[in-house]
Amino acid sequence: MQLTGNLLIGQESVFGSNGAIKAVNASTGAAIEPAFGGATLADLDRACALAWTAFDVYRETAPEARAAFLETIAQNILDIGDDLIERCMIESGLPRARLEGERGRTVGQLRMFADVVRNGDFLGVRIDPAQPERKPLPRVDLRLRHVGVGPVAVFGASNFPLAFSVAGGDTASALAAGCPVIVKAHSAHPGTAELVGRAVQKAVKDCGMPEGTFSLLFDSGRDVGQGLVADNRIKAAGFTGSRGGGTALMKIAAARAEPIPVYAEMSSINPVLLFPNALKNRAEGIAKAFVGSLVLGAGQFCTNPGLILAVDGPDLETFIAAASAALNETAAQTMLTPGICKTYQSAVSRAAGHEGVTTAARGVEAKGENQGQSALFVTTADAFRKSHELQEEIFGASSLVVRCPDLATMLALVESLEGQLTSALHIDEADHADARGFLPALERRTGRILVNGFGTGVEVGHAMVHGGPYPSTADGRSTSVGSLAINRFLRPVSYQDLPDALLPDALKTDNPLGLNRRIDGKLQLAK
Repeated sequence: MQLTGNLLIGQESVFGSNGAIKAVNASTGAAIEPAFGGATLADLDRACALAWTAFDVYRETAPEARAAFLETIAQNILDIGDDLIERCMIESGLPRARLEGERGRTVGQLRMFADVVRNGDFLGVRIDPAQPERKPLPRVDLRLRHVGVGPVAVFGASNFPLAFSVAGGDTASALAAGCPVIVKAHSAHPGTAELVGRAVQKAVKDCGMPEGTFSLLFDSGRDVGQGLVADNRIKAAGFTGSRGGGTALMKIAAARAEPIPVYAEMSSINPVLLFPNALKNRAEGIAKAFVGSLVLGAGQFCTNPGLILAVDGPDLETFIAAASAALNETAAQTMLTPGICKTYQSAVSRAAGHEGVTTAARGVEAKGENQGQSALFVTTADAFRKSHELQEEIFGASSLVVRCPDLATMLALVESLEGQLTSALHIDEADHADARGFLPALERRTGRILVNGFGTGVEVGHAMVHGGPYPSTADGRSTSVGSLAINRFLRPVSYQDLPDALLPDALKTDNPLGLNRRIDGKLQLAK
């Protein structure tokens, strides 16, 4: 499939005139064709104007029509075929199997949200019928539904070029909520972005959705990304990336005359807690599984196990020795971009040079361009407590083991951590009583708590939370994965004493959409 390098503004396809960017072959560092034209501020204004015009029409599309639209996007992505996988492999350095799985996740998310829309429960319909005879005062008729917040800006992620990018979870959930989407493509994989963007654009046309339901912009600098969040027609933003990038967008959003939410997923070290009995009985097995999780995808997952907490002693030595042996044999892997690789190497060098840290193991030395060599470091609880630098995320296959003198110290370190996406407890039955004492602290700091596993591997479902207290995400009350992600882009509206003819279909007395509704506080299932 021929790439054009064009912006997709509504149904237009135009080459941007504000400079240009080229993708880079992640394995070689060489620029690859074609050039992608950067959007101007006029292009941005055009996309925002179209999205605003589309909003009131798109948000009232019937559930079946909106669900069919999401399913059409999913099928269009599949129809691109191997061209999508091959281009993405070149741009990201990720292996075929990983990207084919990610494509499946992307398509699965879209289809899941189609089911959510058809079900209609996301509308949260509540009806308190009028009680004119109530004493001492009559009760008015009150009806509530949730509506889309407005056009949403979505920023493509570097580490998930499909599942967290143009048609990823942020886009899927925003479109499901009834919000037009403007995507700012990530500069690391513009070709992948164009291919998926065209699939969405075609679905808009074929399903008869308003033209401004979707646009895709390339940015040769930072003006477009910043301008998107600052534009008064944008009502929310979804972002996955660095803490610096996320907080910069949050500041722009907060400084607006009408501040808006930025749902930013930023940084997390995802602590893994090894409890004494599990460590005594299964140290080697846990160590091997840990290394497998650590090096998965060159460690470029936001749920990568970057911190191990355990009570010091012979069993921890067994774990460290087994993990080191496994890590020593791991090949260096191509990282997403030269910039990410350089940042990783710098962070690993700083950790290795820290006076309170010893290097337990390094993976096989890099033999090619843009490859990250895995690393395992060890420190003491006292050194970890005193150095904030040791608590910062290293984006890549690097982790730090902290030797704790006892469980009380482990708990104190958990209490000192920043907000996290995941926390993992490795326990046997004899550890349950001790583990129970850690749960309140972990609940305060973590979006997802798991047992005898690692956070890598995020199930897309109804009970998943991929979020957590700041700085893991900007708003710990939200999730960017799973069906609850739609709630980020909805707000409640209450209607008082509106004639039935003026009510939206979701609230009409005869329930033409066949929705489950809460009447006088009691759930009434659709017949």
